[in-house]
Amino acid sequence: MSLTQPESTQGAADAAQTLLEVNNIEVIYDHVILVLKGVSLTVPKGGITALLGGNGAGKTTTLKAISNLLQSERGEVTKGSIAYRGEKITELSPADLVKRGVIQVMEGRHCFEHLTVEENLLTGSYTRGDGSAAIKRSLDMVYTYFPRLKERRRSQAGYTSGGEQQMCAIGRAIMSNPEMVLLDEPSMGLAPQLVEQIFDIVKALNEKEGVSFLLAEQNTNVALRYAHYGYILESGRIVMDGSAADLRENQDVKEFYLGIAEEGKKSFRDVRSYRRRKRWLN
Repeated sequence: MSLTQPESTQGAADAAQTLLEVNNIEVIYDHVILVLKGVSLTVPKGGITALLGGNGAGKTTTLKAISNLLQSERGEVTKGSIAYRGEKITELSPADLVKRGVIQVMEGRHCFEHLTVEENLLTGSYTRGDGSAAIKRSLDMVYTYFPRLKERRRSQAGYTSGGEQQMCAIGRAIMSNPEMVLLDEPSMGLAPQLVEQIFDIVKALNEKEGVSFLLAEQNTNVALRYAHYGYILESGRIVMDGSAADLRENQDVKEFYLGIAEEGKKSFRDVRSYRRRKRWLN
């Protein structure tokens, strides 16, 4: 079920250069467990695209399929195609993808705990070949967007807060000089104020540095305030997509994800699964 975009928005989307195109992919784990069922999505250059859904919907699997990290979990893409800038990337290693400008920030704020914050950031520049001066400029840029990291740059990452570790993980990705960042559950486990701060930085990196984002997020309310376009996953399928503005106003999204019906807020027990509405997959 797709939402119709306004003509001006649709025209702008058509004119935008497509960076990433995922076309009808299926993912199977352990040769028997079908997790993704015909997932298709596109990410335009300079866009923030949100991949929304509850726990277990398939968001992380989708990101790992794109970044070719499934093999470590005995998963594989068995159907469909994934292309970046028009070239198929399913056979590339994660390191090759980083060199092409695609990097994933994993769920759970993974940092090298025994290294300092600055050492963690510098590991992100390992694949670069443009010299120490360019890397230093990138480091200064990261500290501009994340001033807290500059304050804690000599602290061991394992002794920093959850919010600081999330900033460090995103900053390390930016150090690779990416064109696109796959950001997995950036709000998980963070206080609301820190979530807003993280998303403000993502928005600034997108607008000022031209970094495109595909972010997987359960916090639909926050994600749709910062994203330009969204896809909603349920049980491994895309069940709705549209501009963020349209999704925010869609009655099903309000009811099932924001807990708000036409007559007002509803309790959690009143919220029903998407699968219960026959029109959902029409």
